[in-house]
Amino acid sequence: IVMLLKNFTVAVVLLSTILFCERHALTYIYTALSRKVPNPGIHEFTAMGLLDTKMIDYFDSEQQQKVPKQEWMRERLGQDYWEKGTQSRKSKQQWFKVNLDILKERMNQTDNDVHVLQWMHGCEADLLSNGKLQFQRGIDQYSYNGDNFLYFDDAHSVWVAAATAAEPTKRKWDEVHVLKEYTKGYLEKECLDWLGKFMDYERPDVHIFATPGRQKTTLRLNCMATGFYPPDIILRLLRDGMILGEDDGIMTTGIRPNEDDTYQLRDSIEILSTDQGQYTCHLYGPLFHLRLCLTCLCSADGKVNNEGGFPVGGVVGGVIGLLVVVALCITVILVKRRQSSESNPYLILIYFTVFH
Repeated sequence: IVMLLKNFTVAVVLLSTILFCERHALTYIYTALSRKVPNPGIHEFTAMGLLDTKMIDYFDSEQQQKVPKQEWMRERLGQDYWEKGTQSRKSKQQWFKVNLDILKERMNQTDNDVHVLQWMHGCEADLLSNGKLQFQRGIDQYSYNGDNFLYFDDAHSVWVAAATAAEPTKRKWDEVHVLKEYTKGYLEKECLDWLGKFMDYERPDVHIFATPGRQKTTLRLNCMATGFYPPDIILRLLRDGMILGEDDGIMTTGIRPNEDDTYQLRDSIEILSTDQGQYTCHLYGPLFHLRLCLTCLCSADGKVNNEGGFPVGGVVGGVIGLLVVVALCITVILVKRRQSSESNPYLILIYFTVFH
């Protein structure tokens, strides 16, 4: 009964995590000043990408290079991605310079004051219990000197002037149908693809391995996750589908920091070398309700056979009366995403669609 209640409690916790979706976002923010300022650290032009609230790439007018801000971005994306991204950022920098001059002239302003043009675009989506992203809204908006200026109404595919000075631009851009089609397509599809790809890239490494036990007849079975962020994850060791806890001898290091601002966690258990059980290691986290599952089979000769890791896409199942966690490991086929939006020919239209 104690074992069943323990599994029931853990199941409720896991199910509450799995059945409720979470909102995630990919956002790019560009900021341009009408002239250089003497303040250190403030650049005439900056661009940054954000996965939720974490910066993943960066460019500024002094550095003149798009660079990764997360190690997994550096490791998973090739040199071609960063070279194309750098050229894209340089083109946008010129676009902002042209449009700042247009807006200053339209509003009879001079460079006696510093004027600021900002653009934010991206998408928000819910991560569902099946591991898929469901689009919620797109963001494509401009501000000038800290006030809302112009934004794209994705639901109705029209530009909306948030200021009187933006009305000529709204009328002009509404006439460019390919611009509206591209903007809507990027927000609802391409941005969502990149959000999913970056979330996949950010998944932690999970390992299951054995080390010598305290006795000659025992092994210590370890389940280790590293490279995850944020730190609020759940790690579970299962034997033949049953979750193991402290009463079963589970030991844990607790969540510890790595040197790269990510975290690690290791759970372990002492088992007999002759144990014929099937042990699996499962990881549940806020950026991936897909469970990372590793299977380990212990043989009579004391060797541990690691069957490899597979992302898990199923929902935790229930048994009538009391919930018993059963995690099903399935192979996930990774579909190649489309090429970087930096190479899309329609972007050349956006670069030179000015605020006239």
